[in-house]
Amino acid sequence: MTNADVVALAHSALMDVYACMPVAFERGEGAYLFDVEGRRYLDFFCGLAVTSLGHAYPSVVRAVQEQVGKLTHVSNVFHTEVSARLASKLSLKFGGGKVFLCNSGAEANEAAIKVARRWGASRGGRYEIITAHNSFHGRTLATLAATGQQRYHVGFEPLPLGFRMVPFDDLDAARAAVRDETVAIMIEPIQGEGGVVVPRDERYLSGLRELCDQRNLLLILDEIQTGVGRTGKFFAYEHWQVKPDIVTLAKALGAGLPIGAAIARDEVAACMTHGTHGSTFGANPVASAAALAVLEALEDGSVLENCTQVGNYLMGELKALAAGETKIREVRGRGMMIGVVLDREARPLAQACLEQGLIVNATAGNVLRLLPPLNLTIAQAKEGFEIIRRVLKSA
Repeated sequence: MTNADVVALAHSALMDVYACMPVAFERGEGAYLFDVEGRRYLDFFCGLAVTSLGHAYPSVVRAVQEQVGKLTHVSNVFHTEVSARLASKLSLKFGGGKVFLCNSGAEANEAAIKVARRWGASRGGRYEIITAHNSFHGRTLATLAATGQQRYHVGFEPLPLGFRMVPFDDLDAARAAVRDETVAIMIEPIQGEGGVVVPRDERYLSGLRELCDQRNLLLILDEIQTGVGRTGKFFAYEHWQVKPDIVTLAKALGAGLPIGAAIARDEVAACMTHGTHGSTFGANPVASAAALAVLEALEDGSVLENCTQVGNYLMGELKALAAGETKIREVRGRGMMIGVVLDREARPLAQACLEQGLIVNATAGNVLRLLPPLNLTIAQAKEGFEIIRRVLKSA
């Protein structure tokens, strides 16, 4: 089949909810994807920060192949060794705590919201969660209500109540928003869908931590996109030396298999008892095996070190380009999470990059979002940068 054949077949049967590029991929290898017609593309998007070790990473492939031949599902009324080992490793990464395994980022955030409300129910019935403008927390009704972008709300109102929005990176606004019914503050350390927005105030996250401690609130950090090494540390919050009460993970955790996790401090997680939450496919053995392989690949620190070094190189090249390129307003990010803010719509430039063999993403209207593999080489970074430079020059 050609790209056009696959696109036509997809549009004949799928709900039209994705603004898809007209390419159908058949296989991936490392930092590259190949379409059904055999053309190669350098992947600076990683399926939206998912395949962060690149495509067909050998140890992940082996783990999945071995597990699928042994056991694919048993239900959460039983235990499996692979999911127990995964939960134990994630708890250790967090510094102790209890883990809820699920299938996606939205489900992980739903779990965090439910934990916060359950915790608040025994503390005077507190339920309201403060979130940020420009945030993105998921597509379910509750996570949509927590998302601070009105365009995602249109047509789905009335949304669930219990969320209050404040400006991102504004401690005073967060302090002023706390009320008697407030139970938690839920924030992305770096806003991804919102345009790779990094807090300018270095005390923002630590200030939120102090506020939560002072007012007996829970701090929930949504690390669906930033977690599992994307910024050069396993958790992005480590850059600011804070620790949340609940953290959520997904995307890169399964290297392409659907898995998410909410991790809560022991004292907070204690409010969740038998029957208070669940997920049929949560802790799936095959997805758990993939996630274990991902964690093991990150253990010696070399991948995270590479993420920092090559990410800094790529960001440095982009900032140098911005100095002489008026189309770029700003370059921002951390590690392999980079936003190139333009003076125009980003989608046509993302399309132009695709035509030249580079996959990038347009978000927040005018931001080119780059989410390359954490193990990207300098040579591959140069290859991608040159395509971006040519596209900008000819735009």
